[in-house]
Amino acid sequence: MASSSTPPANGSDSPDSKVWSQRFESALNPVIAAFNASIHFDIALVEYDLTGSQAHVQMLAHTDIISQGEADAIDQGLEAIRQEYRQGQFRPGIDAEDVHFAVENRLIELIGDTGKKLHTGRSRNDQVGTDIRLYLHDQILQIQTLIRTWQQALVSLAADHVQTLIPGYTHLQRAQPVSLAHHLLAYFEMAERDWQRLSEIDQRVNVSPLGSGALAGTPFPIDRQYTADKLGFVDLYRNSLDGVSDRDFAIEFLCAASLIMVHLSRLSEEVIFWASEEFGFIKLKDSCATGSSIMPQKKNPDVPELVRGKSGRVFGHLQSLLVVMKGLPLAYNKDLQEDKEAIFDGVTTIKACLEAMTILVAEGLEFQTPRLESAVGEDFSNATDVADYLSKKGVPFREAYNIVGAVVKACLSQGKLLKDLTIEEWQQFHPQFANDIYAAISPRQVVAVRNSFGGTGFTQVQHALEHAQSLLQVPKQS
Repeated sequence: MASSSTPPANGSDSPDSKVWSQRFESALNPVIAAFNASIHFDIALVEYDLTGSQAHVQMLAHTDIISQGEADAIDQGLEAIRQEYRQGQFRPGIDAEDVHFAVENRLIELIGDTGKKLHTGRSRNDQVGTDIRLYLHDQILQIQTLIRTWQQALVSLAADHVQTLIPGYTHLQRAQPVSLAHHLLAYFEMAERDWQRLSEIDQRVNVSPLGSGALAGTPFPIDRQYTADKLGFVDLYRNSLDGVSDRDFAIEFLCAASLIMVHLSRLSEEVIFWASEEFGFIKLKDSCATGSSIMPQKKNPDVPELVRGKSGRVFGHLQSLLVVMKGLPLAYNKDLQEDKEAIFDGVTTIKACLEAMTILVAEGLEFQTPRLESAVGEDFSNATDVADYLSKKGVPFREAYNIVGAVVKACLSQGKLLKDLTIEEWQQFHPQFANDIYAAISPRQVVAVRNSFGGTGFTQVQHALEHAQSLLQVPKQS
């Protein structure tokens, strides 16, 4: 990359001129200039660019590459641009090409030729790498806060439904009844992994490439640790080629973002099912549902449907960046400009989805407990407990399993449920059946006895709820 102190291509000293060297004899074709520009989306990095530049210029003074007075003038000019941006006065157009040139051009307008010293000892390549890492580190912290709020909504709802039963499914077939709180806390655990995963990725995001130059470092006696410390980075890239071309951290982030969307989408799918007339497990409150333009009776689950749909765009960004990276030779290539829109939209999408789903769970769902109570008593999801009952009385489990299969077959032929059989009918299948079979197969008992660690037994669910509350430092509900 050319030094900012090199005269622009057209020979003009205007701050608005491009900073390309006199190697070029003519300006870009306007269509190519527009195609090449990234200012319309990388303006989102402006404050991070200003922060990185302020650290860089103070390092230049610290190492006596420029004077302290020059550094202070540049620093003050950069801060003035920050205030202009916040007040809506700094809005560069496509002629600026990207946020980095836009800032530098405005700085030169504000403080004159001293501003041309800002770019000493760095390249746009390590500069943009620094900006995107500062941005993503900040966004990860914000997303983690949203995850904690999401978990709080799940825990609060779960605390109200420890004793509520809901059918549990495998293969989308009724399997065994579970505590509704147990079901909700499964999503808490997914979110906890999401939170932890972001923390791990952030360690690799928070590594400074500043000072790597275009690809080979710089002959100036810079102090990379100084800028890293100023910017809060926890480590430095040890190879300049890697420093300017690495996007593993961005791919890892989009992997984590995709998993967040997977988890949100899975619950969304269930909410959509539960809200249907066929299930009837929940009602959607007016604050989180919409209606039909022609069918006045309908209440549509738009929030979970949108979350389910938006998961695809985040997955797409991950695939896009993987494809961008797979064929890039070292070091920097313009293809890497494509990382930003993927990251920016990925961040925006998961933040919006976390916020929407948090509101939906916190205030938009009303579980229909009578319907749930009825649902867990209308099937054969207690059949395994019949086999367990016989096993506890000395019948080998596989033999008990086959006996219960015969019992279920007979019930189906007679239009009965297990609870409807008389004791005489039970004993036709095996003499070990006694009157206590009815208590053993009641849905509440089926749930209560599953007290293995991590199970749906009410005692275990209460322990899980208390553990979740301790992670969130939330007062326990009385």
